[in-house]
Amino acid sequence: MNAPPSRPRSPSLREAIAHRFSLLDDKADDAEIDRSLRAGVELRGATPWILMLAIVIASVGLNTNSNAVIIGAMLVSPLMGPIVALGYGIGIFDFALVRRSLANLAIAAGISLLTSTLYFMLTPLDEAQSELLARTTPSLWDVLIALAGGLAGIIGQTRREKSNVIPGVAIATALMPPLCTAGYGLANGDWAAFGGAFYLFSINCVFIAFAAVVVIEFLRLPHRKFLDPRRERHVKGALLAIVLLTGLPSIYLAARLVDNEVFKSRARDFVRKEFKVAKVHVLDTRLTPASHEIEVTLIGPRLPVSSIKAIEARLPAAGLKHARLSVHQAQAADTDKIDVGGLKAELLADIVRNNQQALQDKDAAIAALRKQLTGQRGWIDQAAAVTREFEAQYPQCGNVLTGRAVPAGEGQGAPVPFLSADCRRLPRADEVKRINAWLKVRTGSGVVRVVLAAKRGNIVRSAPTGAPSLAPAETD
Repeated sequence: MNAPPSRPRSPSLREAIAHRFSLLDDKADDAEIDRSLRAGVELRGATPWILMLAIVIASVGLNTNSNAVIIGAMLVSPLMGPIVALGYGIGIFDFALVRRSLANLAIAAGISLLTSTLYFMLTPLDEAQSELLARTTPSLWDVLIALAGGLAGIIGQTRREKSNVIPGVAIATALMPPLCTAGYGLANGDWAAFGGAFYLFSINCVFIAFAAVVVIEFLRLPHRKFLDPRRERHVKGALLAIVLLTGLPSIYLAARLVDNEVFKSRARDFVRKEFKVAKVHVLDTRLTPASHEIEVTLIGPRLPVSSIKAIEARLPAAGLKHARLSVHQAQAADTDKIDVGGLKAELLADIVRNNQQALQDKDAAIAALRKQLTGQRGWIDQAAAVTREFEAQYPQCGNVLTGRAVPAGEGQGAPVPFLSADCRRLPRADEVKRINAWLKVRTGSGVVRVVLAAKRGNIVRSAPTGAPSLAPAETD
């Protein structure tokens, strides 16, 4: 009798978790990973042009404080290729690839600095916007972003099915904006901005490459072997030293940033709570974390010196032990007061007056246009009546055209009424004079032009009116 087939053993919890988080299941072939990572090293052909255009886009975005433009530039940027290839070369001990990656990364950084420096030297917008200043003070959080972004990027590039990880990493790690900010520092001689921005770019490069080394080592991709194990230890030690030397200053900067933000938060709360005095309003608060200075400008009745000293004595209890308080008051005596309601009413009255004046100017412009339009319509009716009367008096003339025109060469001169017609028989000279006199009376103008023509065979004869040539303006 056959034994029943045994049930497959259920995986343990540890095995299930290991399988779910395994990076080996959907890993691409080693040759495909090698080919993909090496392909992004070179900076030739269209790539330098794309890099320069991306730098221009990012510089414009920083100059105009536009997040959308900056993000677009980071999506276009080809800077990730040499950095990831650098980490890959270190991970597999391919020092020829490391040298090529460093050379191309240096060329890319040089092109980026040159392009951004030229832009900021030529742009008329020379004010440093918040997006630009944000790239001058790197901290530990930038290290964490670069490390996490680098890990995500290299994991995405080693998969069989490529995803949109690389564009996301390019946006998160922000390689382009620091180079543009460094260019701004060079263009304006701001060496602090240049140093901070270039340090942020260095943090991104080092920790993205370090993340690539970690993942390459974890995936155990084929790498060259050192004949001397000590040399391998020296290479790894040098890499670790570079990472530490790059990251350690960011820890200090992060601590300083945290201290500054804590100081600002406590100082704002202190000012808000301590200056809740009747009829006294805080007009402005300026905080200087570096010197622990709190500068407050007040309007309203002047506070006595004793009151300000009492407020200043409460600084240590609010966690502002080393802070200095400076108070500026708008009034010079206790009896002086500012009527805030009256001030608001006066401002509102000024706004209303300005709006009324603008409305009056618009009404005047509309009235002038209406008058002009009414006069134009009146002339059209008059011109139609003149045409009918002329045809009734001279039935031998047709194609009658009545209008107003500016005589040639007179530029913006007043339009002159004119009448032209084709006649089977030209009127006599005395009749032409009578037509001129009639047209002056009929149009109320001291100057008119009459042009009469007769066609016999191929010959056109005009009545002798002595009229100069006209530039047509308005006709009926």
